Amino acid sequence: MDEVNATGAVLAGRRTVEQVDHWGGNHHGVPIFVPSHRPPGPSVANYPLVTYVLDGIESTMAQAKAAAGDKNVLVHGAYTAQRALEAGVLDELQIDQIPVLFGDGRRLFEVLPSRVELEIVRVIDTPEATHIRYRVRH
Repeated sequence: MDEVNATGAVLAGRRTVEQVDHWGGNHHGVPIFVPSHRPPGPSVANYPLVTYVLDGIESTMAQAKAAAGDKNVLVHGAYTAQRALEAGVLDELQIDQIPVLFGDGRRLFEVLPSRVELEIVRVIDTPEATHIRYRVRH
């Protein structure tokens, strides 16, 4: 099953969703959950698949997993992925490395409070990108 069909919900950071206008309210037809410390802006009312969760990453992930059923929850955003790792609610991690150095942006793992052990699950290497999937050892 490809990644899109294996995904039952998306959990994405506020910065990420606001930069892409919540994907127009539709990320491949699945619910989008956004952990945040403040309520969303008024434009979100136009997007019924988008839910802002104000009581932490654990609650956001629980709601996303419930919505996803037996499918995966796709996590977008460096800060959000770090918070999910820190809270112990992230089971797998995929890093897609492209042969370009931007020299700007958010560092992917700069705010982790402690060491996280990973186990390589899969590596797909192409001329355009290397995709490495890891299982998080809890």
